[in-house]
Amino acid sequence: MPVSRYKQIVDVLAADIRDGRLTPGSRLPTHRNLARENGIALVTASRVYAELESMGLVSGETGRGTFVRETALPASHGIDQPSKTDGLLDLNFNSPSLPSQTKILREALRELGASGDLEALLHYQPHAGRKHERAIVAEHLIDRGLDVSSEQVLIVSGAQHGLATTVMALLRPGDVVAADALIYPGFKVLSEVHRLELAPLPFLSEGEGGLGGPDLDALELLCQRRKIRAVYTMPTLHNPMGWVLSAQQRERLVNIARQYDLLIIEDAAYAFHAENAPLPVAAIAPERTVYVSGLSKSVATGLRVGFVAAPVSYVPRIERTIRATTWNTPGLMTKLACRWIEDGTVTRLEAEKREDAKARQCLAKDILHEFEYISHPAAYFIWLPLPEEARADQIVMELLRANISVSTAEPFATTDYVPHALRLALGSVDLDVLPMALKKVRDVISPYMY
Repeated sequence: MPVSRYKQIVDVLAADIRDGRLTPGSRLPTHRNLARENGIALVTASRVYAELESMGLVSGETGRGTFVRETALPASHGIDQPSKTDGLLDLNFNSPSLPSQTKILREALRELGASGDLEALLHYQPHAGRKHERAIVAEHLIDRGLDVSSEQVLIVSGAQHGLATTVMALLRPGDVVAADALIYPGFKVLSEVHRLELAPLPFLSEGEGGLGGPDLDALELLCQRRKIRAVYTMPTLHNPMGWVLSAQQRERLVNIARQYDLLIIEDAAYAFHAENAPLPVAAIAPERTVYVSGLSKSVATGLRVGFVAAPVSYVPRIERTIRATTWNTPGLMTKLACRWIEDGTVTRLEAEKREDAKARQCLAKDILHEFEYISHPAAYFIWLPLPEEARADQIVMELLRANISVSTAEPFATTDYVPHALRLALGSVDLDVLPMALKKVRDVISPYMY
């Protein structure tokens, strides 16, 4: 069977890209010009580019054209954690650690070994956690502005597991979830796995709180037009945009959720960074909000202990999902976490990490002052839109060649339009090395500004 003209054009262009004859960043002919040059219909030209895009070889950008992608960049870069490479400076993932933490762990394990509770830790735990440990977490949440009973708390294996159990328990494939145009990649991947449809919300550059936020008028209009089942939100220190929603914005979000009967999933993984923040959404709408957080960022990423606070009516379904996924959070990890909550270690580490993040933000401000980036003064990350002529995939590859790992906007985007921007994580690189890494980022991007 002869190969169609359409397939021939796809094969030629794909070969040119893979063999380097069309270099990354090259602008391809317009759909109309491609059609004229090859004697094909305009709809066929569009089909050619659509297939090349599905192969990961090009990207179409509204108003700009179709460009050759940097194919050497791993397709999952910024989503899946890369294997560690010697000398790699990680500005991609946040794994903040303080010098004192190893000593704290060593002392805690020594004390735990001398305690009389070890036998109990060798056995299965209740799916939602032991009752007294759930009470400890409930007491901890009071400091976050959330007053819940121990019966509303479920202990999970990290905040990501908390999000997963919430989605699996309370949503069904095909459900539509409203989410910001840029969100935490872990929820985006979770939605793909569980076949949820994410309905993106545009965001405001300046909101009532001064740091922007989702366009709530757009959320209300979306709810009028479509059956929205839930809304996913990070109201207190949004990842990656760093905003903290004002009390008025939270009230408006809750009013919309009540009017259209939305489940609210509140992700509070970074909430401890924002001092004096307004009350959690879960405190305003306790009847419909599932609050998810954990100790990975405040204590250690290897400590996979998180917690979910939910309305009592949701608890049995989430508990059953914990059973189906992990049975229970490991007793040893839960014991350590609760010990550190009770003795004030968690509170102390949170305060120290806020100060550490502020110091890193100051470094970034000094080094990247020529760029207009978005951040929160106590966050471990910044959002850096690129100059008009810069392409994110090429910038990322150039930095990788310099042994610096950063993320593009692609893992965060819920829209077809992916902005050319970088998300720089500041928390994994040693403080004395961070300036060098940021200067390299500056030096790679600066030529595109002039």
